[in-house]
Amino acid sequence: MHKMRRDTGLTLLELAIAVLVLSIGALAAIRASDQARVSIGGAQDRVLAQVAVRNRAEELHLLGHAAVLPDFITLNGTRFDLRRTSKATASGLREVTIIAQSGRGPGAALVVYLPDGTGG
Repeated sequence: MHKMRRDTGLTLLELAIAVLVLSIGALAAIRASDQARVSIGGAQDRVLAQVAVRNRAEELHLLGHAAVLPDFITLNGTRFDLRRTSKATASGLREVTIIAQSGRGPGAALVVYLPDGTGG
C-alpha cells in the first residue's frame, strides 16, 4: 500500500484569494492616505481664516464695533471675505460675530463681546 503524499504548497485558488485580500488592503490604504492629503491641504486656508477673524476682532476692539473696515483681506496670497454681524446684549456689551471665508471654501468664525462704545 502506498500512502498518498499530500502537497504542502499553495493551490492556485489560495493564491488568488491571498492576492485579492492584499489588493483590498492596499486600496484601503491608498484611499485613506488620499483623504488625509485632502484634509491637510485645506488646513492652511483654515488657519489663515482664523488669523483673519482674530485680526478683525482686535481691530474692532481697538476702533470700536461700528468702525468701517474693508470687507476683505489678503493673507499669504489668499483672499478672505470678511462678514460681521453685531447685536446688543442685556449686559450692555455688543456680541459681534466675524466670519472669514476664502474663495476655495475653508473659513473660520469667531464671536467676541465688545464694549458698546466707539473704542476699546
